Amino acid sequence: MKNAHLTIAQSTLSARGPKLLRVVRHAALVMGGAALLAATAACTTTTQRVSETQPVMRNSTPSSMSELRIADTALDSGNLELATTLYDKVLKADPQSVEALTGLGNTLYAVGDFTRAGVYYDHASKIDPAATAPLIGLGRVAIHQRRFDAAIATYQRVLAVTPNDPIALAGLGAAFDLTGDHLGAQAVLRDALNKNPGDPMLSVNLGLSLILSGNPREGANVLLDVTRYPAAPPQARQDLALAYGLLGNKEAAAEILGRDLPKASVQDNLRFYEIQRERLESQPGTAKVAVVPSAAVQAASLR
Repeated sequence: MKNAHLTIAQSTLSARGPKLLRVVRHAALVMGGAALLAATAACTTTTQRVSETQPVMRNSTPSSMSELRIADTALDSGNLELATTLYDKVLKADPQSVEALTGLGNTLYAVGDFTRAGVYYDHASKIDPAATAPLIGLGRVAIHQRRFDAAIATYQRVLAVTPNDPIALAGLGAAFDLTGDHLGAQAVLRDALNKNPGDPMLSVNLGLSLILSGNPREGANVLLDVTRYPAAPPQARQDLALAYGLLGNKEAAAEILGRDLPKASVQDNLRFYEIQRERLESQPGTAKVAVVPSAAVQAASLR
């Protein structure tokens, strides 16, 4: 699973500055999204397709089916120009193609043009209200645009059709985190993991949610289960480094960050962790909520 990965989501971080973006950059919970957020929670976005390839419409020709498969592959591999060309070609032949409209939305999402991506997702969803791929796209766009209530409603629409969809569950958890409802997010994500055991996206978003709610040790334990696998997504390592940084283990955080980031960025992140740790320690009582700024949502997963 590629993440371009929540946490979750390169839009709302811009105002926070490049250093913070590097801290949480992976992609992106939806959703693992779910990774992840934009105000004070957990989620990262990704630049890959919103979901797996959907069945092509019954009126699709063999040629358009083949072109859609090639376009999906091109998008997953980062060849946005080819993907756009092929989706455009299919759409010209069939202006009602939900797959082509969603694909074009995905290519725009991948380059950060969330407003135009939302237009394509919305058009596709109006053609086929039961199609989940454009709805998941709309949910991710809503999170980037800080319309968290809209994101929650959209993911719930997906779950009404596919109750155990891990992408929608990760996005829903991320949206709850962004509203500050960390306990609600964690309840969603834990239940989702019971239904989708071992899903890395859901685990990443749960781990980050725990960190954001002031429980870095518990978040680290969740993330350790993900990062022990060689194919673990980068945001899992970045979130684990954040947890170690908040716990004061700078050496472990630096070692983990060094796997994906240059030395200068590692030092930037360590300074950020130290600032957040000082904030945590300065809060009275034991309930330390929203320790990390919302931008950390980028390290969760919306996919």
